[in-house]
Amino acid sequence: MTIKIGIALFDDAEELDFAGPWEVFTMASNIRPGAHEVMLVAETDAPIRCAKGMRVLPDVTFANCPKLDVILIPGGQGTRREVENKPLLEWIAKTAKDCQWVTSVCTGALLLTAAGPARGKRVTTHWAFVETLRARKEAAEVLEDVRYVRDGNVVTAAGVSAGIDMALWLTGQLHTPDFARQVQRAMEYDPAPPYSAAV
Repeated sequence: MTIKIGIALFDDAEELDFAGPWEVFTMASNIRPGAHEVMLVAETDAPIRCAKGMRVLPDVTFANCPKLDVILIPGGQGTRREVENKPLLEWIAKTAKDCQWVTSVCTGALLLTAAGPARGKRVTTHWAFVETLRARKEAAEVLEDVRYVRDGNVVTAAGVSAGIDMALWLTGQLHTPDFARQVQRAMEYDPAPPYSAAV
């Protein structure tokens, strides 16, 4: 059975927040054809201008998006505006009810708590946004210095590159850890930060 994964997009979304998980989920389908159907979902079909200027086209809109098994909400500066976007919050709340997994990267956790799926749960976000999210008092706890946090079927990842880690872990949950390791190897994903020896 093909797992349907929807990645929500909005202007000023952080590119790697969604492109990293997109690579993980689509690489899985390269290894195992039909494993995933991954789609970009937005309020309208207009081009999205992301945080660093990349422009992308949604595959489907909130109105014609099929039933999803997984949703992923990226972060970026746009989340500060989108937290007031009722159509987006309503779509997240409605869609999440039928999803096996509800996920976010970076400040996407802001939208998950505001929309409801992560309210009252343990979450994480980008280190620079931890105190801001805590101040909203929507999450039970906002953890720091972790790559991702699972609370029930809600999984939130810290900033930017942490979304890749979360997506690989989730692939292990959707399939098997061994399959997720195959995906990791196919991506040549074995982080070795270039300045770690400078401390």
